[in-house]
Amino acid sequence: MCVYKSHFEDSFFPFPLWTLILCSAFIVRTPVQGEVLVIGSNLPIIAAPGDDVILPCHLEPMFDVQGLTVEWSKPDLKPDPSDRLSRVEYVHLYRDRQEVPDMKMASYFRRTELFMDDMKHGNISLKILNVSEEDNGRYRCFIPKLQSGVKAAVVELVVGEKICFGTFLFSTHFQTFM
Repeated sequence: MCVYKSHFEDSFFPFPLWTLILCSAFIVRTPVQGEVLVIGSNLPIIAAPGDDVILPCHLEPMFDVQGLTVEWSKPDLKPDPSDRLSRVEYVHLYRDRQEVPDMKMASYFRRTELFMDDMKHGNISLKILNVSEEDNGRYRCFIPKLQSGVKAAVVELVVGEKICFGTFLFSTHFQTFM
């Protein structure tokens, strides 16, 4: 057995502190039975410019979110220092049982909506109208006050020109080989 001296105290450990930290990083969080989880899509959503898309996100088990805040944002988006409103980070914000358009990024104004009637069943999917290549990227749906360890999910949107081969649909956003 190897013994390592800690740099933090004068005692000996059978393994270094970094090993403990590394091992704890691999612990997978398992949901507690009955816990409400925010679930997105594991697959990217692929669309062509001009399409309307739905970024899927819901709660499991079903849970009424009408009284909670729902935030949709683009976590990879960097603020524009020349734009005084760049601090506004929401693609869509739902608070106090209504949309908050003043907190929405200008490029998404009048282009996003939630399915209000389905929120009582835990559906917080976001519909984006008339997508463009500028809409490419990761989107995060987040419920800040949800009493759960899993309050957010990420959905990837890929927008590119359609190229059809038989019954298959490819996006030019991806590199294709022929």
